[in-house]
Amino acid sequence: MSIRYLARVRQGWNTTSSLRPFTFPGGERHIFAPEFTDTAVPPGFQEVSLGAVITGCDADDLVLLGLWADIIRSRGERTVAYIPYFPAARADRGTPFAAKVYADIVNSFNLDEVVIFDPHSPVIVGLINNVRVVDSAPVIRRTIVGWGDRLASDKGYVGVIAPDAGAAERTQRVADVLHLPMFQATKTRNPDTGKLSNFEVEELPAEGRLLLVDDICDGGGTFRGLAAASGVPRERLDLWVSHGIFSGRANELTESFANVWTTDSHPGARREDLGARVIAILPYLLDHNPTK
Repeated sequence: MSIRYLARVRQGWNTTSSLRPFTFPGGERHIFAPEFTDTAVPPGFQEVSLGAVITGCDADDLVLLGLWADIIRSRGERTVAYIPYFPAARADRGTPFAAKVYADIVNSFNLDEVVIFDPHSPVIVGLINNVRVVDSAPVIRRTIVGWGDRLASDKGYVGVIAPDAGAAERTQRVADVLHLPMFQATKTRNPDTGKLSNFEVEELPAEGRLLLVDDICDGGGTFRGLAAASGVPRERLDLWVSHGIFSGRANELTESFANVWTTDSHPGARREDLGARVIAILPYLLDHNPTK
């Protein structure tokens, strides 16, 4: 399972929620929801929900999200879902229009807020009701540079690379917060086979570290191809992807990149034979939580 529930007790301590998912013998997902009263537990222990967190895209988790929302709403509390990797965000056109199907499922729960991280395109943002988007640029800055007034250049970085035209806006935001120039790369994808070719990267600095930035890494073919086309040696090249699915040959990214950074928005992030440096995303999602 990749859904968990957050709670706070009235004294102000954060805690794990008492809600527990289970499966009936008939196969239906359900949630055990104990009633906390002053006679059942010590005074002041009543829970206040902080939200539900889903990582990955198991459809069962969406059912549990709906059940959770029904419980929390019955208690008169806010329903906030943290879904950093929103399912099917890449399927934002065509038939079936999967992004809309998943968004419609979540919208049917009438949540007060849905928090997502670095969405693939504006399409999914427009499909989700009461959505709040957390941008990747501040997270990358905190990860790459750290706290305080230090600059990316202090860490030896001289530029940020956008892997394709669709990633240019995102990468420019990252370049801006890192105070570095952005360099554009391009590629061609065969719409019938999905095969990638014709990787090109504009002229890059001859020295210093470079950071390639994108939202999703599935099999890693785009990034391996661009690394090869750039001619930049492994020790000078790092990769940031907000959502690490890391399927197929993604473990071979270590041959092209000195460091691979991602968040724990998807269970694939912790693929052992890749060894990506995984950042906990929940603190960044909670940062603007009005229930805090």
